[in-house]
Amino acid sequence: MNLTPSHVLLTGGAGYIGSHTYVALVEAGFQPVILDDFSNSHPVVLDRLQHLTGQHVVCERGDVLQTGLVAEVLQRYGCVAAIHFAGLKAVGESVEQPLRYYRTNVGGLVSLLQAMETSGCRSVVFSSSATVYGDPDSVPINEQCPCMPESPYAHTKLVCEDILASLKAADPAWRVGVLRYFNPVGAHPSGLIGEDPNGIPNNLMPYVTQVAVGKRAKLRVFGNDYPTPDGTGVRDYLHVADLAEGHVAAVRALLAQEQSFTVNLGTGEGTSVLGVLDAFERASGQPVPFEFAPRRAGDVAQYFADVSMAKDLLGWCATRTIDDMCRDSWHWQQNNPDGYRTVGTAHPGSVSPFRAAVASPALTGGTA
Repeated sequence: MNLTPSHVLLTGGAGYIGSHTYVALVEAGFQPVILDDFSNSHPVVLDRLQHLTGQHVVCERGDVLQTGLVAEVLQRYGCVAAIHFAGLKAVGESVEQPLRYYRTNVGGLVSLLQAMETSGCRSVVFSSSATVYGDPDSVPINEQCPCMPESPYAHTKLVCEDILASLKAADPAWRVGVLRYFNPVGAHPSGLIGEDPNGIPNNLMPYVTQVAVGKRAKLRVFGNDYPTPDGTGVRDYLHVADLAEGHVAAVRALLAQEQSFTVNLGTGEGTSVLGVLDAFERASGQPVPFEFAPRRAGDVAQYFADVSMAKDLLGWCATRTIDDMCRDSWHWQQNNPDGYRTVGTAHPGSVSPFRAAVASPALTGGTA
């Protein structure tokens, strides 16, 4: 019996979701291989991953658009599957820079798939998004809900899903797992890895944590007149550790079964903005000043998942609560007020062999 751990490529694996998935894969007995250009991540995360897993971190510095490099990495490690995280993800930015988003997100996937064809690796898990559904007619949202993306970012995700479906139809040897995320939040309970957004956060939880730690004065809550119990928008918040375990379940399913799938990953429950604030104040003991502001264009009242397909196909369901998410987010923020750039937060005695390499100028076409 072959007891050698199976290698799995993680494009963008040093990022927020990728780093948590790295830990989950190691705990499940896989050997992850990170490919990242560090354009939207920090090399300190490699030290943290080494400390959390107790093993050498395999990381190749590069851009997923470099097809030849990706193929060489896949072949060198004999990867049995790839998880594709690398991409750009800000909805508002995608409206301002649509060509950049199409080149990076769609071009990055095509490059990866071409490299996988060259190397003979035919199992891929794709990081998609619930934004492909647009403004649904009803909730909870299941996988048969019509896709009506309302931003270039969301449309790039749907185009990528279409590319994967076409590839699977042309060559049945491909095994494709599409995971449509809802709202990932939280951090590793150790406080060593978490979400480290560049500039002003686009998402609720990192903004809340920065207000609580004193980096920002107050939170603006957009809309308090929605048809919801407290008038604020309701979303399906999912702990990033549960999301990471969902990727492990997806890899296992692809390797064990000769079928592809598209599934929602969420909790199946919605929490309002004010509900998140209440949970965060319970977890942190800190007040979160806020003010109401007018609704933003494009926001919907309620948005949460039907997750029955993920449970049936993958044997996966979220287990962590909104209180867990807030507790772990606060622990991360307290320990790392400036994210991975916080002075003195690198784990003592942990020196990454990749630090010198990733400190050099970034390769072009950042997609991590």
